[in-house]
Amino acid sequence: MSTTISHRRALLLACVVVTTAAACGSSTGPSASSSAGSATLTLVTHDSFAVTDSVLAAFTTATGIKVDVPKGAGDAGLVLNRAILTKGKPEGDVLWGVDNTLLSRAVKAGVFVPYAAANLGKIDNRFRSLVPGHELTPVDEGDVCVNLDKTWFASKAVVPPVTLDDLTKPAYKDLLVVENPATSSTGLAFLLATVARYGSTGWPAYWKALRANGVKVDDGWTEAYSTDFSGSTGKGPRPLVVSYASSPPAEIAYASDPKPTEPSTASFTDGCFQQIEFAGILAGTKYVAQAHQLIDFLIGATFQSDMPLQMFVRPVNPDATVPDLFSRFTVTPSDPLTVSPADIETHREEWITTWTTTMLK
Repeated sequence: MSTTISHRRALLLACVVVTTAAACGSSTGPSASSSAGSATLTLVTHDSFAVTDSVLAAFTTATGIKVDVPKGAGDAGLVLNRAILTKGKPEGDVLWGVDNTLLSRAVKAGVFVPYAAANLGKIDNRFRSLVPGHELTPVDEGDVCVNLDKTWFASKAVVPPVTLDDLTKPAYKDLLVVENPATSSTGLAFLLATVARYGSTGWPAYWKALRANGVKVDDGWTEAYSTDFSGSTGKGPRPLVVSYASSPPAEIAYASDPKPTEPSTASFTDGCFQQIEFAGILAGTKYVAQAHQLIDFLIGATFQSDMPLQMFVRPVNPDATVPDLFSRFTVTPSDPLTVSPADIETHREEWITTWTTTMLK
């Protein structure tokens, strides 16, 4: 897979996680109305956001509301930091990209205008219940999972691992590459998976076992997947990598013609961590009513059906159409690991500090 692709969102969200903000907001604030009866909304989002042009054009045709999506905002954590710094004088009108690892922080900051979307009842209560005050609306879901290079294991006649515990066994020594949770949201999700599996006191021992078994730590997803992982175009030395359940179909979608009929990579479902993404209306927008319409559209079937092969995430609207390529090669864990947003907010820095001491010192 080309390193310029980076699987967009679900495969993505793998840059800087966030503890410091890069800059304060601009003085211009949200987009100004171009005429008395119309508006241009600014959709603030992370760099991995992607949508088919015709889909946004359909929203404009139906409502008269234009949508501007600035580029270069950075990782989801950085986007949220900027929203907090510009509270009340936001850089846009709607923000897309807060995930469940940042949810409590986002709600506590008070930067969103509560809104119960028109079709909110269609979304599974597992997602809706995370934001009972409607400050944010669930828009997509995905899973961080361990991916493996099927070709490598077949050529070496090695049985692939199927559980997190397997990764500590001698048969898989020096085969796994992971991301640093202090600098990668993918790495943070995997750290949280181990917290959920082994408990708040037991997870450091698991990481010590991984370290003893030769795990490699990279700063971000791109380096891990596209350089060190043997199943990508980088053809690195390691056939196991922390990535996404939807990475395998992306290998086909972005392959050169003639495209393969099935991916050379796969994910195993044990130890997958569920990521849920949210969108919300930024407090201070001049266009609250128009922002309501955009939120409704973002969870509508048209936009939701576009997401699987644009951002490689699963729609939360059950009326959305999921392409066969995505559904056929994306594993869906029956019982993904989770940590409550409140626990993440309380312990995130503590857990990252403990991980850093365990793995890098």
